[in-house]
Amino acid sequence: MKKMDETVKRETLYIAVWVAILSAVMQAVFLIIGHWDYTVLLGNLLSGGAAVANFLLMGITVQSAVAKEEKEAKNTMKMSQSLRTLLLFAVVVLGVLLDCFNIWASIIPLFFPRIAVMFRPRFKM
Repeated sequence: MKKMDETVKRETLYIAVWVAILSAVMQAVFLIIGHWDYTVLLGNLLSGGAAVANFLLMGITVQSAVAKEEKEAKNTMKMSQSLRTLLLFAVVVLGVLLDCFNIWASIIPLFFPRIAVMFRPRFKM
């Protein structure tokens, strides 16, 4: 495998920082409304980690697809999207079915990267 591009590292770090910040905010909200327990923390760790991993895998896939022919790159991206969607679905199923995870804390962090991307133009380096 080729060395990971600096852009992929930088953007994944950006997403990870935002996920951490938004996760802390979510933990605080659960605490304020009186519904915090260890399941909130575990659900947050599960989904927050999966969200960052999903973004990293997408970046790695795009990096490798750029070097391929158009048709092969398109197939690579489709396969990656399918597998990453399956990964996120599995995370949601785990978060819902296992009692050690809070359902909401297992779902909400999956949206944190989208929020981070929305704010990206305001934090250009």
